[in-house]
Amino acid sequence: MTDHHAYAKPEITPQIVAEHGLNQEEYQRILNAMGREPNLVELGIFSVMWSEHCSYKSSRIHLSKLPTTAPWVICGPGENAGVIDIGEGPNGTKLAAIFKMESHNHPSYIEPYQGAATGVGGILRDVFTMGARPVANLNALRFGRPEHPKMKHLVKGVVAGIGGYGNCVGVPTVGGEVNFHPAYDGNILVNAMTVGVADQTKIFYSAATGVGNPIVYVGSKTGRDGIHGATMASADFGEDAEEKRPTVQVGDPFTEKLLIEACLELMATDAIVAIQDMGAAGLTSSSVEMATNGKAGIRLNMDNVPCRETGMTPYEMMLSESQERMLMVLKPGKEAMAEAIFKKWELDFAIIGEVTDTGHMVLEWQGEVVCDIPLGPLAEDAPKYDRPAMSKEDYQAWANVPPLGDIPQSADIGADLLKLMASPDIASRRWIYEQYDSQVGGDTAQLSGGDAAVVRIHGTNDGKAGRALAMSTDCTPRYVYANPFEGGKQAVAETYRNISAVGATPLAITNCLNFANPERPEIMAQFVGALEGMGEACRALDYPIVSGNVSLYNESKATGGGSAILPTPAIGGVGVMEDVSKMATIALKESGQQLLVIGAPDEIGSHMGQSLYVRYILDRESGDAPHVDLEKERKTGEMIRQLIHNQQVDAVHDCADGGLLVAITEMAMAGNIGAQVDLQPGQSNNAVAAMFAEDQGRYIVAIPKGISYMDVVKMVRDAGINCYHIGVTGGDSIWLGDISGKFGEVANIPLTDLRAAHESFFADWMAD
Repeated sequence: MTDHHAYAKPEITPQIVAEHGLNQEEYQRILNAMGREPNLVELGIFSVMWSEHCSYKSSRIHLSKLPTTAPWVICGPGENAGVIDIGEGPNGTKLAAIFKMESHNHPSYIEPYQGAATGVGGILRDVFTMGARPVANLNALRFGRPEHPKMKHLVKGVVAGIGGYGNCVGVPTVGGEVNFHPAYDGNILVNAMTVGVADQTKIFYSAATGVGNPIVYVGSKTGRDGIHGATMASADFGEDAEEKRPTVQVGDPFTEKLLIEACLELMATDAIVAIQDMGAAGLTSSSVEMATNGKAGIRLNMDNVPCRETGMTPYEMMLSESQERMLMVLKPGKEAMAEAIFKKWELDFAIIGEVTDTGHMVLEWQGEVVCDIPLGPLAEDAPKYDRPAMSKEDYQAWANVPPLGDIPQSADIGADLLKLMASPDIASRRWIYEQYDSQVGGDTAQLSGGDAAVVRIHGTNDGKAGRALAMSTDCTPRYVYANPFEGGKQAVAETYRNISAVGATPLAITNCLNFANPERPEIMAQFVGALEGMGEACRALDYPIVSGNVSLYNESKATGGGSAILPTPAIGGVGVMEDVSKMATIALKESGQQLLVIGAPDEIGSHMGQSLYVRYILDRESGDAPHVDLEKERKTGEMIRQLIHNQQVDAVHDCADGGLLVAITEMAMAGNIGAQVDLQPGQSNNAVAAMFAEDQGRYIVAIPKGISYMDVVKMVRDAGINCYHIGVTGGDSIWLGDISGKFGEVANIPLTDLRAAHESFFADWMAD
């Protein structure tokens, strides 16, 4: 439909309403809000703004219960990204970290390279639109079974897309996580996170103010790519997933790099009143959000929108999700200066409208008004659903997770360890992270493979080592499925643990809440339970949520039977390290050091439920998720940070997937130094439970030779934290047994064999 006169009186049939993802009740709300029937442009704008992806209509009620404030929080949820105070920068400036995580799940399943690449591009824009220079990218990826016929293609495409975009734009990709599970066969998850640093006096927000102020479009031209992307991302997949390829945007990282530099150059002046990136729903969401946040109105002349395709209609322009575009409100008289900057960087610049005081969005095209919508119903008054959720008891009955059952003694613990190290969930991710440029910018202090990535805060060295940001992405979806409340707590606690393990103080989190169809009460039970757990953990750890994203309808009918993903509330944590020279790593440093476990529960090996040992060795997924004691978690994290600051430990690793023996093996491989592991301290009669249980809140530390390990044990125990001696470093193998000699050796596995197993999964999978 290209005849603009048709926009005045199109026939809006029930079929057209349904094609726009709106139900009859929602359409009636539109009729009530407008007092008339909408035309096609107006219907399209309502459809994207009221999509789950943009309006959070199934989640807003529950998101409002999360803790979002702290003395160091400058801006919490509601803007493009969260903002926290990270202390002094060069020349007495006050610095802020600006960060957020977002999903690009559906596009990445349909077109993995561009889906993942534009996910990275979009999250970068969320951060630099607020005035920050991006300093780090991270990602959280979930894939289906490696043997699934499409999975290798998806993994290769997603990893190449993340690397291709991040590497070209010049922002290091420094960390992330990858899980494999059959629940993601038909719906992979690609969550991208960006962290940036800004001067606190030069942070930019999205509220459009000042009647008559010019509205300016900058960046790339608008094309037909990505139309209905937000609506597509708010529905589950049917058999027609491949046909949705045109709804996936196409990214250009070189243009994004120019856009970053041009925006930061303009931000150094006083020209900008407000700025917003064009993300999901493109020009529609950016203009609506700016006007709504500024309690203003907006008028756009669609004839002035730079288009790269001929004959584009206002409908297509407003709904396009073409990449590398921004919308700004400028101060009057600053247009020429701004245009000169964007032309210098070879980017489009167009004045396309102005701020009004009408409270309406008005669009004009070829001399006619083609859209006139009151902004209240479009944004703040969007539908809000309190969807039915199962009770915890009903959910447990529905989930039907088998009880743990007996854990038999192992015939060969060494063989079990080798099998776990080679499993997809623990295997080396080297094949992935070597495709990412992790060093660009020269500030990366700790790379992928450790507990948290560490990036120096530029300009804070001041003659000494300087300060740094630590960051980590974490979630254990199998825990969340078995017990949404405990799994939500654990996802937050795991990032807290990883950031503490390098010696940084955890300050705040962003999240990406990936769940299936919220219209199913069992899925809402997962969502509500996980958010309750997350909220409790954030409050107990003084670790607020400052930004986030909700991605629902992550399930696929294409796999037969409507498979839902595991509930996956991915958490991205950020912390600050005062002296990067004291940073801890997981690598063992020398032979003859004593190894301690700090923060263990009272009964060692008390939690085998949902462990990777049970999944990969016993071939079942059973038992409850492990309990997280938040009071102990905080106390132990504070102790670990103190020990690192005092330099009483020189290798630290949190115990996570696979348990104690896997963690020690990772430390040994990282430092190429073996370890003798003592089975005696385990109060469990079962060596399997002692070595492979996934008890929470534990760290393994190595004590430098000049430090008395007994002094460290006393210090930790005096603080009311469990601590015991687990072994000693040295040799070229992982030796397991009774160091005192009562029953001798149980296993002895060379590091070369363990490393070969650890590196085998991706090497073998990607070889053919």
